[in-house]
Amino acid sequence: MTPQTLKAELLQIALDAAVRAGAFLRDGRPDDLGVAATKTSAVDVVTEMDIASEKLITGLLADLRPDDGVIGEEGASVRGNSGVEWVIDPLDGTVNYLYGLPSWAVSIAARLDGETVVGVVHAPLRGETYRAVLEEGAFVNDRPARVRPAPDLSLALISTGFGYLPERRARQAEVLRRLLPEVRDIRRGGSAAIDLCDVAVGRLDAHFERGLNPWDFAAGDLIAREAGALSGGRPGEHLSPELTVVASPGLFEPLQARLEELGAWHD
Repeated sequence: MTPQTLKAELLQIALDAAVRAGAFLRDGRPDDLGVAATKTSAVDVVTEMDIASEKLITGLLADLRPDDGVIGEEGASVRGNSGVEWVIDPLDGTVNYLYGLPSWAVSIAARLDGETVVGVVHAPLRGETYRAVLEEGAFVNDRPARVRPAPDLSLALISTGFGYLPERRARQAEVLRRLLPEVRDIRRGGSAAIDLCDVAVGRLDAHFERGLNPWDFAAGDLIAREAGALSGGRPGEHLSPELTVVASPGLFEPLQARLEELGAWHD
């Protein structure tokens, strides 16, 4: 199988899995949905639907590509031997979903020998599916996705997210207190995967966040980069749980430098 054929196969699998999981989450949400578990704190929640969605996706992957590796937010961990690894967030934006807010998504990425080559983010209540293949561009539904031309930092619309530990939230609030007067405005959507895709389609100029894990950013980062964005962490570093910065070229470096000055990478 050629690399091109493999990427096409992985994309189709990711699309099918994301759409199936999205329909399950949309149509199967119980009226009395509650918290099934917590993780880092009492406000870092998991619902029964997060867990069921991950089982649906991993079951599909096991049937179609049993030799692949898998890592998922809700505990899926399979060591494969094919060179392909799937990175899954079965429900990104769990608190939004719990409260009946529409900004949640299913995020699935495929890595080949450690490099992300396919990314899919499916947002059912938006009616949008964002997708990208490495070096083949990004799309929202069937339309090409492209970042906005970079504004000055003072005119940038930027999104962010917050951690769940009180100490981290206090530090993030201090960063925002100092950054907010320097930009057009700040948004907090509650789903990093959607935020990164909103950068890709030009609804946001940039997104930054401390504390994201690979399942939060793997698919959205590829989609944003294939739409023309730049991404990284601290200056000279790749994006990581320490810091994720994704922005239009021309805005990326000034924003990254300012976040470094503000200490957005530490609690």
